[in-house]
Amino acid sequence: MLQRPVRRTVIAGAALTIVLILAGSLGGESGRAGEAPQSRADAYREAAALTDLGRRLFSDPILSASGKLSCASCHVPEHGFTPANASPVQLGGLDLKQPGTRAVPALTYLQATPQFTEHFFDNEEEGDESVDNGPTGGLTWDGRADRPREQARIPLLAANEMANASAAAVVARIAGSAYAKELRAIAGADVFADPDRAFTAILTALETFQEDAATFYPYSSKYDAYLAGKAKLTDQEARGLALFNDEKKGNCASCHISQVRGDGTPPQFTDYGMIALGVPRNPAIPANADPRYFDLGLCGPLRRDLLGKADYCGLFKTPSLRNVALRQTFFHNGVFHSLRQAVEFYASRDTNPEKWYPRRADGTVAAYDDLPKEYWANLNTDPPFGGKPGDKPALNAAEIDDVVAFLKTLTDGWRPQ
Repeated sequence: MLQRPVRRTVIAGAALTIVLILAGSLGGESGRAGEAPQSRADAYREAAALTDLGRRLFSDPILSASGKLSCASCHVPEHGFTPANASPVQLGGLDLKQPGTRAVPALTYLQATPQFTEHFFDNEEEGDESVDNGPTGGLTWDGRADRPREQARIPLLAANEMANASAAAVVARIAGSAYAKELRAIAGADVFADPDRAFTAILTALETFQEDAATFYPYSSKYDAYLAGKAKLTDQEARGLALFNDEKKGNCASCHISQVRGDGTPPQFTDYGMIALGVPRNPAIPANADPRYFDLGLCGPLRRDLLGKADYCGLFKTPSLRNVALRQTFFHNGVFHSLRQAVEFYASRDTNPEKWYPRRADGTVAAYDDLPKEYWANLNTDPPFGGKPGDKPALNAAEIDDVVAFLKTLTDGWRPQ
């Protein structure tokens, strides 16, 4: 997959909320209906209020129909806003017994994610504006939401997650809670008269909190300190970085961009593109008990607008690798449970398929067993993939350890020893 620098301007935290408010996200064209546009100072105060409200709503199970599940139940702050357990999918629903079908993605470093497009062109730095880099952008594993507020709707209304019957049901609980007064102060005294408007205000609070830089994109890892000249990588970490960038070895940076952009923007460690990796089928996901069921990412079943587009089947979004060492499950189906195992899969998927895929009754390896054969042409074969069974993997055991050591430098909260 080609390297694709991000072109979207990053507007952080309160500044983004000002744009939303002045554009009328909570009311009329100039803000709330019938009111003059806010002053900058008022807009910043409102942004701060929304951030604080969103922060508390994020951790409050009041948003779920069961009253027992919050956003933070699955997106745990101490774990990089990913689950604190090693389950490939999380449980939700009214009884908290309904399994999901995908691993929970991280919510950090999403602030520069471009809107989803099937045709992404870029002319930053050495890029060629004439090159179509294909499906790119959006939130969730299949890019079907363009903004955090759109993403938040999905779990709030999903039967196997927060299980709310409707947006109005969420609004009714908030209207009867201690949050009602705050929401009226932010979005207008009559906000609850229109459930759609009230639901938008709730989603906007969650969105604004997720644009809080100190919480969701602090750039406080050892690698950030290294880029700033304030830290030195160990020999092993430096070797891992070199392998990460080497196009003939790890080649990780072709999708997980590691270099500072020309404008000084820190690397996001993703190109926001969609890629088919062919990870093994995960029998621990209940949906996979049905041999006819396949999660094909961009072409369904959760995303419905691109059903039937064969070229997109098996493609999932390339996530940022920042804070990846805090995860306990990897890839969209959570099939691996260690960072080392995930790196080793890249290095030996094609050269040692017997390590990763089950064997058929006749003893042959059922390679790429979670992707129907008619879509195998979509599989990425750039290094470290490629080769044939019996060939030498792109990375040996020591080199895999080096890459893992480097990836651990991407964890936020680093402090000098």
